[in-house]
Amino acid sequence: MKKKALIIGGSGGLSGRLAVMAQQEYEVWALTRGKRPLPQGIHPITADRNAPKSFAAALASLHLTWDVVFDCICMNEDHAHQDLEVVSRYTNRLVVISTDSVYDPEHKRTPQSEEGIFIEETGTPKECSYAGNKRRMEHVFLSSFAENTWSLQTTIFRPGHIYGPGFLLGCFPEHSRQDTLLDLIDRGEELHLVGGGIYLTQPIYVDDLAKAMLDCVEKPLTHQQVFCIGGPEAVENKRYYEIIGELLGTPVRIREVPLTGYLQAHPEYAGHLCHRIYDLSKLRRAGVPLPATSLKDGFQKYLAKRNGQ
Repeated sequence: MKKKALIIGGSGGLSGRLAVMAQQEYEVWALTRGKRPLPQGIHPITADRNAPKSFAAALASLHLTWDVVFDCICMNEDHAHQDLEVVSRYTNRLVVISTDSVYDPEHKRTPQSEEGIFIEETGTPKECSYAGNKRRMEHVFLSSFAENTWSLQTTIFRPGHIYGPGFLLGCFPEHSRQDTLLDLIDRGEELHLVGGGIYLTQPIYVDDLAKAMLDCVEKPLTHQQVFCIGGPEAVENKRYYEIIGELLGTPVRIREVPLTGYLQAHPEYAGHLCHRIYDLSKLRRAGVPLPATSLKDGFQKYLAKRNGQ
């Protein structure tokens, strides 16, 4: 009999791939708002996690327990409390996705380990940034680790740029997550990259992240731990775009947008205007196989999927 897994999410770029890949080992349920179709073979649970009563009722109505729960949409401290107080009734194993955006970009290390200087914000979730809410979410779990009063064995991943089917391409201003990026490159138009795209990045192919999430479940050294995670290559951001151009058969033309003054004019890009590479030694020591898909191979898979191959 297959083990059972629940994905909170299940129709997004990462959660959708995780749902497909998890079926090799698990019978899979996915809790979503029911707005988008789920991969074939997934048991749907329709609820909004931002409506706590209906969320709790939806899980209780199934009379099930799961060997592992993957929370792909844990966005703030309320969601973390929900995992500890509600989801823990139905599992003792939890894997959570955070983000490398929790690090203060002005103080990022190269490479960045799990320890660092973080973005810390106060106020309501609506008043906080994406990064600030994610860090506050982490604090809830980190406090639970320190108190050691919860039976829920939790692993938190901090990925940087995730790419692959289900995600828009583009990792750097002014071509970040852009739906027209491939067309721009195909037409030979100039890409405007801040500072010429000189900062280092370590993108992770979506299947590699999903695989690490699955691989960590049975690894005791990942319990009550946080891990940085990135792909096998660290490259300048401009190289990310150049590889895409090489695969399309169109050399990429880059125009440098002056770095001076850019951050002051566009503070929303603070998390991009820094090196984003990671020390994966802690993940390796925990026994989780490291991501292995090269950028070239990952982009080839992306383009093949886009072309229906």
